[in-house]
Amino acid sequence: MSELQTQLPTDTWIYTCWDEYEQIVTNLLNEKGKSYYYKGHMRLEMPPVSFDHGKDHVVIIFAVTLFATLKGILATGLDTTTFRKIGVHDCQPDVAYYLKERAQTIPTGTGIVNLDRYPAPDLVIEIAKTSLLDDLGTKRSLYEDMGVAEYWVVDVQNAQIIAYAMADQGSKRIRESQVLPGLAIAILEEALHLSRQMSQSEVGTWLLSQFQQNED
Repeated sequence: MSELQTQLPTDTWIYTCWDEYEQIVTNLLNEKGKSYYYKGHMRLEMPPVSFDHGKDHVVIIFAVTLFATLKGILATGLDTTTFRKIGVHDCQPDVAYYLKERAQTIPTGTGIVNLDRYPAPDLVIEIAKTSLLDDLGTKRSLYEDMGVAEYWVVDVQNAQIIAYAMADQGSKRIRESQVLPGLAIAILEEALHLSRQMSQSEVGTWLLSQFQQNED
């Protein structure tokens, strides 16, 4: 365990000013971890990533990208990318997507995505193995304030997806994506269940058949 990990609590929100947070995050460059900042508090997530978490992460990215490809929806997906509004908030969601006319908003060569310059992603997804309550609570408020259009939390333990549409600094539960019209959350949940029983390539074949059946 690194010296930094022994000094700072992880998986909890702690009061920190922005300048202190920036210094801490700079020191984390060589660490494998995620960092969040919201309403004067920071959160570090540095536990090992479990097999189940990693597997669901891949299944969800594949499913969303496959659906967008088949439906002709422009999409750019991002894996554990930092989005920052200096002095206000900072986050590293597990998955994020820019869709349709925003798919090529962020130019190649960009490091941290500066939210003072670029829009928030259309879709943000957190894969929750040990952080479920926080992902459903504080992080959901963070993404509401950022202006994310849609937010999903993948409950790894139960192979469920809690999806929200964001509007007017609020959120409501949905069972079909609004940013990816026609994508039923139930199909994604079934894919997660199937991934417990078969390989990801077999799940991909099943998803392909489902998406093709539902074409207009």
